[in-house]
Amino acid sequence: MLHDQVLRHRKNIVIAGTHGKTTTTALAAYLLRENGRDPGFLIGGVPQDPPTGSHLGAAADPFVIEGDEYDSAFFDKRSKFVHYAPHIAVFNNLEFDHADIFRDLADVQRSFIHFSRIIPRNGFAVLNGDDDNLGALGTMPWTRVVRVGLEEGNDTRIVDFSENPEGSSFGLLWRGAPWAKVKWSLSGIYNARNAAMAATASGLALAGYPPTGISLGSLARFRGVRRRQEILVAAPGITVIEDFGHHPTALAETLSSFRARFPGAVLTAVFEPRSNTARVRTLQTGFARALAHADEVYLGAVSRAESLREEERFDTEAVAGNLEAQGVHARRFASNAELHDALAADTLPARGKPRVIIFFTNGSFDGIIGRFAASAKG
Repeated sequence: MLHDQVLRHRKNIVIAGTHGKTTTTALAAYLLRENGRDPGFLIGGVPQDPPTGSHLGAAADPFVIEGDEYDSAFFDKRSKFVHYAPHIAVFNNLEFDHADIFRDLADVQRSFIHFSRIIPRNGFAVLNGDDDNLGALGTMPWTRVVRVGLEEGNDTRIVDFSENPEGSSFGLLWRGAPWAKVKWSLSGIYNARNAAMAATASGLALAGYPPTGISLGSLARFRGVRRRQEILVAAPGITVIEDFGHHPTALAETLSSFRARFPGAVLTAVFEPRSNTARVRTLQTGFARALAHADEVYLGAVSRAESLREEERFDTEAVAGNLEAQGVHARRFASNAELHDALAADTLPARGKPRVIIFFTNGSFDGIIGRFAASAKG
């Protein structure tokens, strides 16, 4: 329906990648709106900017859509993004995920290759030039390629990144020449990359090549997306954050960023193995490495554990033991209710150093996040 009724009539910006799709889609829609356009958009989350997650927009303006690599339907096992008719395709990153759909990294890469082949000759591929896994896409000679990243050789380059308790700042260069300086409230180099991707794609859609005709001053006011490093409580001695993170890379980057964002605080990571990849052992070693960036870890119950064989199920006992061996205090719980009670007893009120408690889940965590946040506010 989207393809036939909306997308085939528009010049679409399709945001793909293992991480950051929702934030980057919101950023692109926001920047186009702030630059006087009325884009259509469909965002797979609840953005704070723009103020709604979906909008048809003006027929003459681009349509920005989150391009998910998950399968389309039980009768169509192709990735959703092959239906989205990209004029500008953003390849933010590529890692193995969705173990229930893809066999391995090469299988994911194959789906991204299929997506890349439908970019038209007069379109653009906006590519993370720092991501080796995207190398499988090749040179894409049938369309125009613009690379974005930290390293020399990228067309759009992120420079001078710094982070502090108020947020972060960075500069953007276009082929070595200054483009913009950004200071905003979002954390992490990963969000700087999301912004650079969105700015490049939106600039190409708005101003053509090069993309620097777009104004980026409004990024200072961008508030992000709910459940993406969303601060629920900011009280003396305790900060409570909810994050949609459910992949080892996302957890590691977020925790590393929070070291700079909250200097001197105890970082407490609370993780629910809930996604179809997180609740099996496929990426278990990666999760253990990522959670080791915290000072203490609380592991929730494996979602729908009864549907998995013991030998394939995410092993919270093994992960807790691995973390303890690395000097990270770790506890595991048979139920999320038990986790909530233990966490509340341990951290409310905060003792000694200030604490930053980050809940990582792509689900509800059985409602304990809201309960804990309400107690922390009190």
